[in-house]
Amino acid sequence: MEWINGGVCAPLGFRAAGVHCGIRAGKAKKDLALVVSDVMASAAAVYTQNLVQGAPIGVTRNNLQNGQARAVICNSGIANTCNADGLEKAMGMCILAADALSIAPEDVIVASTGVIGQPLDFEPIRRGIPELVQALSTQGNTDAVQAMMTTDTVPKEFAVCVELDGGPVKIGGMAKGSGMINPNMATMLAFITTDAAISPSSLAAMLKEAADLSFNRVSVDGDTSTNDMLCVLANGQSGVAVDVDCAPFVQGLQAVCIALAKLLAQDGEGATKLIECRVSGAPTTQGARVVADSIINSPLVKTAMFGGDANWGRILCAIGYAGIALDVGLIDVAFSSAQGQVWVCKRGAGIDFSEPQAAAVLACDALVIDVRLNQGPAQATAWGCDLSYDYVKINGDYRT
Repeated sequence: MEWINGGVCAPLGFRAAGVHCGIRAGKAKKDLALVVSDVMASAAAVYTQNLVQGAPIGVTRNNLQNGQARAVICNSGIANTCNADGLEKAMGMCILAADALSIAPEDVIVASTGVIGQPLDFEPIRRGIPELVQALSTQGNTDAVQAMMTTDTVPKEFAVCVELDGGPVKIGGMAKGSGMINPNMATMLAFITTDAAISPSSLAAMLKEAADLSFNRVSVDGDTSTNDMLCVLANGQSGVAVDVDCAPFVQGLQAVCIALAKLLAQDGEGATKLIECRVSGAPTTQGARVVADSIINSPLVKTAMFGGDANWGRILCAIGYAGIALDVGLIDVAFSSAQGQVWVCKRGAGIDFSEPQAAAVLACDALVIDVRLNQGPAQATAWGCDLSYDYVKINGDYRT
């Protein structure tokens, strides 16, 4: 597997674009994105489990019942959630894109991100579609990513080339998300493309597994968004057929998803540090995941990491309320980073350690919390970020 440039445009037969159409004030930020496959593609998606869902979720879910799609259209600035005319406007976005591309509206995936509960002005989208379609290009991937961004500070896109027996296939992905991230399905908005030939059923199975290992392992602030969506399109333009037993392809798909997920955590609103929590020695994989999630979601753990405080007691506290039956007397905890590793807890109790060394380890912008339960063979990893003053500042006036 080789990491390559191009994001969602890296696979054969995909073009993308992003423009400012006027949904967002000013012209500094793009707000309308489009990704198009040159031919019909197999498609699959996973969605938020929040019971309050944006209108685009329902429209996309309905459109993907046949497991096929040709295009993705996405706006930023307004989430199109909890609006009386939300479904009408989500379907209208599909119709506008379809008419401009000469495809069927039901072959369009639609997504929105931004403020919840504010009406989506449809006229900017109507005016912007011709420019958006005109801008479609095999180099348009970064413009498309930028058009999805809200409080994100960096574009998030990756691509890989996987060598298979039948030839090379490429997998590209782009995502947005910085806050309101605690998925329980996928998270935020993410779109994956590949030029492999895959049946819709196989694609759906592979996507769910990849989401469970990546986007489902990320939390920024413990909030599950109303608009979370992860979609994948496979257009077969490489001529290489793939199924769920193709380990190199599955690993490539998972690698792209994990890379995007980690970047989401690193770019969390107000974040200064990427936190990786590795839990090993759990009785079951599900148990390991629950423990890792509990730690990565703990506000007290997150604030301790922001302050560079090796307050390991907060980690055991988070393990204790995770709801998994464990013997605390067997648990070991360490912190590590580019500055080394420091063990702070052995057999469920504190041990002598160097506070200056711990402070140096925790001063880095990428940290690992290593939790060894020593009670079974299973393991899991979760990613998150610290909780800083800026998170409150960003979200205190997000709407205004």
